[in-house]
Amino acid sequence: MIRKNVISILLGIFLLSSLQLDAQKGELTLIDAFRGSTYPDRLSNTAWKPGSNTFTFAEGNDFMQLDAEGKNKAKVLFNLDDLNKALTEAGADSAKRLPDMSWVDKHSMYFSTAGKYFLYELKEGKIRKLFEIGEEGENPDLHKASKNLAFTIGNNLFVMETGELKQVSKEENSGIVYGQEVHRREFGISKGTFWSPNGSKLAFYRKDETMVTDYPLVNIETRISTVENTKYPMAGEASHHVTIGVYDMESEKITYLQTTGPKDQYLTNITWSPDGTTIYVAMLNRGQDHMKLNAYDAETGELKKTLFEEKDDRYVEPEHGPVFLPWDDEKFLWYSERDGWNHLYLYNTDGELIRQVTKGDFVVLDIKGFDKKKKNVYLITTEKSPVERHLYVQSVEKDKMSRITEKEGTHSILLSPSGEYFMDMHSSLEVGSEYTIRSKKNNKKLSTLVEANNPIEENFNLGEIEIFTIKAADEKTDLYCRMIKPHDFDENKKYPVLIYVYGGPHAQLVNNTWMGGANVFLAYMANQGYIVFTMDNRGSANRGAEFEKTVHRKLGQAEVADQMEGVKYLKSLPYVNDARIGVDGWSYGGFMTISLLLNYPDEFKAGVAGGPVIDWKYYEVMYGERYMDTPEENPEGYEAANLLKKVQNLDSRLMIIHGTMDNVVVWQHSLQFLNKAITNRELVDYFVYPGQEHNVSGIDRLHLFMKIEQYFNDHL
Repeated sequence: MIRKNVISILLGIFLLSSLQLDAQKGELTLIDAFRGSTYPDRLSNTAWKPGSNTFTFAEGNDFMQLDAEGKNKAKVLFNLDDLNKALTEAGADSAKRLPDMSWVDKHSMYFSTAGKYFLYELKEGKIRKLFEIGEEGENPDLHKASKNLAFTIGNNLFVMETGELKQVSKEENSGIVYGQEVHRREFGISKGTFWSPNGSKLAFYRKDETMVTDYPLVNIETRISTVENTKYPMAGEASHHVTIGVYDMESEKITYLQTTGPKDQYLTNITWSPDGTTIYVAMLNRGQDHMKLNAYDAETGELKKTLFEEKDDRYVEPEHGPVFLPWDDEKFLWYSERDGWNHLYLYNTDGELIRQVTKGDFVVLDIKGFDKKKKNVYLITTEKSPVERHLYVQSVEKDKMSRITEKEGTHSILLSPSGEYFMDMHSSLEVGSEYTIRSKKNNKKLSTLVEANNPIEENFNLGEIEIFTIKAADEKTDLYCRMIKPHDFDENKKYPVLIYVYGGPHAQLVNNTWMGGANVFLAYMANQGYIVFTMDNRGSANRGAEFEKTVHRKLGQAEVADQMEGVKYLKSLPYVNDARIGVDGWSYGGFMTISLLLNYPDEFKAGVAGGPVIDWKYYEVMYGERYMDTPEENPEGYEAANLLKKVQNLDSRLMIIHGTMDNVVVWQHSLQFLNKAITNRELVDYFVYPGQEHNVSGIDRLHLFMKIEQYFNDHL
């Protein structure tokens, strides 16, 4: 039984002495799972200095620089004392730690603190304040070259130019929003403003949500609880209308792109042409099965041309705009799954397909840079293995691709401006973290900034972690699995199993990286005497279009069938107690947890479902309709996935956890399940986190770990 005095434990996190920590050395605790000190060392503020082969990074209170050739050791470029001296001279408050800093050019950097934006001129050691947007200012977007700043206050958009404040929009209706992300951050959208290459114009989203019904969230912090409404368009219901404006910094006039078509279509992946005359928009119909890449005149807003279209019987999902070649402004690379895998295609600005650049049964994840001289593009792909990430060089003009990184595992890359060198951030099951500077010509290691470091293995007992495959329910597809055993594992004993599941699109839990992609809490649970098992079923990410789109219009079917193949495998192991199998998952994983318990009530003893989707008709329109279409178009799929229809099947201990201010999977889901359980006289355990949104954060997260551990200890 876990310790009961929650308050004393929460306070104890901040009061632990070094002697207490030493006494616990060797045995993972919940506190270790909660705090970041158990994770491998990582560098911060990593970047290449513009126009150079100098790599910069923060080390404590020192900002360091290192020549890529490795002729000299890393040296201090400036430190916190230098920065604070310059801040004081500029009449600004000093900083307690090095802020996040970004290069503007090779001689200056910018940073922000408390709504103030500063330029640090390194040669002079001087700081000057660029802007101050105050506490109300949000969504800042700085154009480095012109130093123009866009930001929002409330639902309106503002810009600053050489300190002069200009209000772009003056909208009094709170249902109309300027300069913020749209479509609930789907399609790779993470912001609402887009500067032209020279900073003279600003494209922005205008979102009209007045037709979307207010969804009430209840704030209990006030003496009399108050309603905080949010706009939450549900599948099949009215969705917001989006337009794209272009603000001219000189004339202070707005021109709107003439995006004809249904008002509830999706306008995605806004991209400027290199010369700043054209804006490209990937337009997607609400059914998400027909995409057009349109080019608009940035001056007049008129449609220049539809370059090409993509259609799919299930869905098209544009997440990247055109990526122009640095040696040819008339050609660009386009990401597409049209051949079943996410690959790159070369087009010209007339919309003519020149060639498919990458080919094969693998996924292109990211473009890291170019070699202008040799006309190569540098990519991160899954070509070697779906659970690994490597750097490749691919000719844009020829069918020639080769792998650069060699060590097994996951490689994150920062390519130098010249393209001659790269920072390789490497991790694997065997390597905690390793930061090296390398030559892209032969992958030769030039400098090591962080040695392989795994604080879990160095300081705590850690059980074996392995990655392997089993066959899916279709009997042909390989599914990747991760298993964590207790550190004192005895093959002659019988262990309960904790299955940690997500299972939905856009997620991959099993990777050849530190801890196999698991968090420390799962390693902690293994050390409490559980076999901890995770599998990426069909429907999860980075395995190709067919693998992910298998779930279209029938969420919860192929995924559950695959997870049951995992259960079958577990039951075949001599050290598994097949009468004590539990499931834990959050969000889509919560949906999967309850689906498994209700569809196979004899197979599981206990489950914990956090923020679970219960009925997909209560989920938001963009994600929900992509995978399920509307409830009117797919009544059979919604009916089959509706967990309210199966409450009477519950024969296991189930705890549902929900944040009361969840604006992703709204509270209504689990409350409806509770209501149905009461009607059917089914006993369900329930716990809420007051004021928490979809993810339980802060000190409450430690309590969440405690709650989950206690539940499985008591019932599994």
